[in-house]
Amino acid sequence: MRTYAEQRLIKAAFAAERRTDDPTRHKCFLCYRAGDADEVTTFVEDFGDVFIPRVIGVSDDDPFVDSSDTDYVLDCIREEYLTDSTVTIVMVGRCTWARKYVDWEVYSSLRNDKNNKRSGLMAITLPSVADYDDRRLPNRVADNVDGKVGYARWWKYPKSKDGLRSHIAEAFTARSTKTDLIENSRARKLSNSNCS
Repeated sequence: MRTYAEQRLIKAAFAAERRTDDPTRHKCFLCYRAGDADEVTTFVEDFGDVFIPRVIGVSDDDPFVDSSDTDYVLDCIREEYLTDSTVTIVMVGRCTWARKYVDWEVYSSLRNDKNNKRSGLMAITLPSVADYDDRRLPNRVADNVDGKVGYARWWKYPKSKDGLRSHIAEAFTARSTKTDLIENSRARKLSNSNCS
């Protein structure tokens, strides 16, 4: 069952998808920790006309989560949540790094599979953790962020729609121009880490 914050976020994403018919908008999967849903909702409400948001990801309620077949689980994540997105935006909050589902979603975003192409990858720090503290970035994202030369980039919370549009376009372009820089060899995170 979805929390009130998650239901609010779904509603905001649905409304944002219909706010403009700009053909240049990319479908972006928002990868976040459930505890940050209110801030992610604000992000969608403020910037949802810049991209087409896809917002709900993996949860313990998904039937495929208990499978011991890692490739099957990752294929299901791609099929269920990422299939029509072209960019994954990791919304970095205080404990995003600690969540196994964030790691699984990023892993799935970075791989080509039999039915889907990989997604571009970027991270945005939420206002509640406005600093660029490297300990807050999920490890798999950090593996791909290397200043201006890595596959992914890590951005502060956007100040303008044009700035965000440019960042998304850069992540989208990296899908074809920076694939040799993808680092996705880290073992899949098997459990949540403690974060207080």
